[in-house]
Amino acid sequence: MKSISKILMVITVLLSTVNSFAQIKNAKIETVKIYGNCEMCKATIEKAGNVKNVATVEWNKDTKMAVLNYDDKKTTQDEILKRIALAGYDSEKFLAPDDVYAKLPGCCQYNRELKPVAKVKGDGMNMKNEHANHNQSDMVQKNKDAAQTTPQLKAVFDNYFSVKDALIKTDAGTSSAKATELIKAIKAVEMTKLSTKEHNVWMEVMKDLTANAEKIATYKDVVKQRETFSLLSKNIYELTKASKQEAPVYYLHCPMYNNGKGANWLSKEEAIKNPYYGSKMLTCGSVQETINNK
Repeated sequence: MKSISKILMVITVLLSTVNSFAQIKNAKIETVKIYGNCEMCKATIEKAGNVKNVATVEWNKDTKMAVLNYDDKKTTQDEILKRIALAGYDSEKFLAPDDVYAKLPGCCQYNRELKPVAKVKGDGMNMKNEHANHNQSDMVQKNKDAAQTTPQLKAVFDNYFSVKDALIKTDAGTSSAKATELIKAIKAVEMTKLSTKEHNVWMEVMKDLTANAEKIATYKDVVKQRETFSLLSKNIYELTKASKQEAPVYYLHCPMYNNGKGANWLSKEEAIKNPYYGSKMLTCGSVQETINNK
């Protein structure tokens, strides 16, 4: 009787899974690794990933593998994994914010194999006494403190402003070079060190931000660079609103660009210096918003 009951349970689970798959149109099935420990993790991961008639997630706590089934006309693997990361669970594409992971129940706090480990040069292997070890501990702590107080997105913003300055001068070569530096800054961002608010926005804009920076780096024509810069500025605006700034940032608007449709940009200066027209209409524009997040 017990064996029959087990068979019936398996059949029920299979039928349930098939039924949920059948409700999803344009179904695409993929397998990804998501880190977690227990049945509570399973419930949280699946709840975060599931969207009725759009996506289902089946996660196995023993293998750490998840089967994603989703309508590829309505969502993507990235969107599903972003939601799961924001619930506290790492995958190879997206890492959970540190503060969200820290709030998971003790039984759910899995080993974070994918999280980068901070390395300190001169790790003290040759130190022979307690005093030296104490100094090493102080150095490690200072490095940790410095990492926490240095904004992760500062290099991204700084390189954006450098691209803007090159466009003001109508210098396509410098704009391309600065966009290349922006790409490096984007890739260097450690998501686990972002605040929850920054992390949420970063995962939304990272793909477009990278693509637009790559286009500007590739283009040799300043006209095309400026077209893409307007899209890049939208991504940077969202990040700026979510991040702490050392000084006010000004959100500016040019009403003439794109046949009167207009375009925006950001600057550390309140004075208007238009990147869309350069010297032709250098002072065309107005301040739309002052962002002062300290």
